Amino acid sequence: MNLPKTILVPTDFSENAEQALDYAVALAAKLDAKVHLINVIGMQMLGAEYGIAVTQSMVEDIMRGNQTALDNLVAARAAKASFGPAELEFGDARAVIQATAQKINADLIVMGTHGRRGMSRLLLGSVAESVVRTAPCPVLLVRANEGR
Repeated sequence: MNLPKTILVPTDFSENAEQALDYAVALAAKLDAKVHLINVIGMQMLGAEYGIAVTQSMVEDIMRGNQTALDNLVAARAAKASFGPAELEFGDARAVIQATAQKINADLIVMGTHGRRGMSRLLLGSVAESVVRTAPCPVLLVRANEGR
């Protein structure tokens, strides 16, 4: 078994995702691996599934804000680990994460999970659970640390 050299970290900019990124950065530093950060803008974020009219200007603002947030996450950790380009994509997060993992030949995906159970999990679904089932490489889930 080879140790990971390419680690993909999906982020939705939540505290859970940031904890997963910190874990991946610490792991990458020890393994001399490269971290690739990705954010997926889904249609629900744009309001399309709720019938909300979205202007080109609104989309550009969201893209600019998310790219700045990605760049800031990388800049804050660049001294601790090596990073590939931070990517911003549109689409279904599950499919985009899987496709990106294949594209960059990821050896490991590290992502946060909310640890929801019962009805909230049933209603909200789980991107992490779907990625675990379909990913082309191992997936490490970092559960939210509530007391952090």
